[in-house]
Amino acid sequence: MPAPLPAIADSPLNDLDPASTPGVGSRKEAERETDARGTELADLQERLYADSRVGGGRSVLLILQAMDTAGKGGIVRHVVGRLDPQGVQLHAFKAPTEEERQHDFLCRIRPHLPGPGMVAVFDRSHYEDVLVARVHGLVGEDEIERRYAAIVDFERQLVANGTVLVKVMLHISKAEQGRRLRRRLERPDKRWKYNPHDVDERARWAQYMDAYDRAIRRTATPEAPWHVVPADHKWYARWAVEVLLLDALRRIDPQWPQPDLDVLGELERVAAS
Repeated sequence: MPAPLPAIADSPLNDLDPASTPGVGSRKEAERETDARGTELADLQERLYADSRVGGGRSVLLILQAMDTAGKGGIVRHVVGRLDPQGVQLHAFKAPTEEERQHDFLCRIRPHLPGPGMVAVFDRSHYEDVLVARVHGLVGEDEIERRYAAIVDFERQLVANGTVLVKVMLHISKAEQGRRLRRRLERPDKRWKYNPHDVDERARWAQYMDAYDRAIRRTATPEAPWHVVPADHKWYARWAVEVLLLDALRRIDPQWPQPDLDVLGELERVAAS
């Protein structure tokens, strides 16, 4: 199965077409592949969780970063939703509280890292502290650079401790975001999702694209690469993230644990009970 696109570190973000669909020919083809992958994805995740019950320490962390409306919620529902919920941790990071601002920016991230056998999903993440902070000028350039280096060290340690990182930027175009915002206003069942603040941030689109481009270049490493997934087509973004998640589990290749049991003896005990 081909990867949907290579890890990104060198290509300028503006050179990537948010409406493209690399790696798959059509929506029907993507949906067929998604259905076919479902069984393997669930099987590997169950093996990962089962192995942790007998001491296995591997885990997966899926980081989803995007502009508003890019489809993070849909990824959680349609991709992560295929997994057994007992083996999934989900956390959506909002703006830091006053108390959190008194500590290093990574302090609020650590309690939500995946435990052994878990697939954790970050809806936004520690990258907010180099994206929003840069766009809004919340800290100086020296501090932004310090945070880039801290993120690289932090993620390198995570990988060394047995976590596979899947870092995804869902890359939506400004025009498509505008269409999605209008749909939220036009549909009564979607209006609750609309946030006027999204339009304020939309006015800073160019600054955000620059901040994303810088962050991706500065924090993409061989052990924790970035994947920029075109997100103008929701079906494609879901297909691509599922491919990446499946690849992460395949690299771990968890095996069913074999407990130290006298199987025949236990069968006899069950039959006699």
